[in-house]
Amino acid sequence: MELTVVIPTYNEAANLPAIIDAVFTLPLSGSRVLVVDDASPDGTGRIADEIQRKHPNRVSVIHRAGKSGLGSAYITGFKKALGDGAEAVAQMDADFSHPPGKLIELLNGLADHDVAMGSRYIPGGSVDKDWPAWRRGLSAFGNYYARTILRLPIRDATGGFRVWRRETLLGIPLDRIRSNGYTFQVEMAYLAYRSGFSFCEVPFYFADRRWGKSKMSFRIQLEAAVRVWKMLYEYRDIPRISRSSPRLIHT
Repeated sequence: MELTVVIPTYNEAANLPAIIDAVFTLPLSGSRVLVVDDASPDGTGRIADEIQRKHPNRVSVIHRAGKSGLGSAYITGFKKALGDGAEAVAQMDADFSHPPGKLIELLNGLADHDVAMGSRYIPGGSVDKDWPAWRRGLSAFGNYYARTILRLPIRDATGGFRVWRRETLLGIPLDRIRSNGYTFQVEMAYLAYRSGFSFCEVPFYFADRRWGKSKMSFRIQLEAAVRVWKMLYEYRDIPRISRSSPRLIHT
């Protein structure tokens, strides 16, 4: 499948050229990168435009007027990629916390599944070795909290390293998604689950960002705790569809 990698950016000037180079060095036929920049004050958007001029057939850039949030950035990117005919769409961070080399394994997972998810919480996966115990605990609890409440059959519900089939994204009601922080990842997984799509999880090592400042905040964590409960009620009109394909396979 031809792959489009959607990368939202806000102040990623130090990372963007390197992450795009890393994607383009992979043996992926016809791969493209779509950058969605939220008017980064550090000039990320300008750098993205320069890269696009060098690779006009492989790089696209969407400039948004301001910092509008991760969720809406991905929705914007997904719709653009689908409109351009992408057969598979990847989502990943610009800061190398998601290893580009794993895109091949994730893409291969779509041979038998509707979405392939990078997972920190299956055998072979892990979080940054330098994280303090409290941060490891918070990450693990947040993930357990979300997948337990929503009864998701995956081990990593909060991760943002995923590859989607075109048909899967078209089958999810993207316009109904309200999460605009990191709970966007949970909401996408929940909607895919309720819509009957099958998952596979691919283990990966989540490294903390190389350069720049983390965008996680207490407000985002609080939104996540409340938002998960709201999903139960907002999507109760979508009956969970059972399919014959396996619900989860660890690769």
